[in-house]
Amino acid sequence: MHKLINYILQDWQANHDTSSKSRVILVMFRSAQILGNLPAPFSRFSSFFRNLYIFIVEWILGVELPWDTNVGTNLKLIHGVGLVVNHQTIIGANCTLRHATTIGNKKLADGSYSASPIIGNNVDIGSNVVIIGAITVGDRAVIGAGSVVVKDVPEGAVVVGNPARIIRIVNTSSTSVCPVKEDAYELTTFSSKSTVDHLSIS
Repeated sequence: MHKLINYILQDWQANHDTSSKSRVILVMFRSAQILGNLPAPFSRFSSFFRNLYIFIVEWILGVELPWDTNVGTNLKLIHGVGLVVNHQTIIGANCTLRHATTIGNKKLADGSYSASPIIGNNVDIGSNVVIIGAITVGDRAVIGAGSVVVKDVPEGAVVVGNPARIIRIVNTSSTSVCPVKEDAYELTTFSSKSTVDHLSIS
């Protein structure tokens, strides 16, 4: 029972300075991860709780964080309204997500859909960010508000803009900051129009 409670409350302390709404969402999220996979004869209860989670968190609170998303411990939600995460996304430990952010797959030229992003540990994602496609965001990366990211982001990188570009990289061995020459590293050459046209979250 102690392990069960710790699992359900694993994000509680990380959200001590956010809002009670964030804590409610994440308690329900972790509970749904446990109750959503109960075997027979509890399958009806599992289905009921999954639907309850969807109704409260998605319909009422405006956060689409599917119960079966692979998320590490200490997820932090700041505001959260308008947050959309594809259920195939993988999010590491100690990450921060903000409002009006979309993380998911994209529709490819042949009509199929790509995989969803893999977000590393200790990643800080700003508001109004789009991260789509089969890409990896490295540990300790920082994604600036309003960025559109469709290519890999290295560890410790700070990226901004549409299309996203690296403006500096934090040296993880010495914690020093290395500035990057303007436009030296473009993460993508896609236009913003093509990004929007191919954005699809399922």
